[in-house]
Amino acid sequence: MDHALLILVFLIGVALLFDFLNGLHDAANSIATIVATRVLPPIYAVGWAAFFNFIAFLFF
Repeated sequence: MDHALLILVFLIGVALLFDFLNGLHDAANSIATIVATRVLPPIYAVGWAAFFNFIAFLFF
């Protein structure tokens, strides 16, 4: 493998790691808001967040 391909693989890995961590923090913030305002109980809020975060990659 040449250096360009190695750098490309590294950058893609960093981008995927960033996306994972960003989604992790966004999900926690959205769940906290819904639970704090008592719109949904925690178990339903986590279920909704998991479902919509899983489905989101199909649209965006």
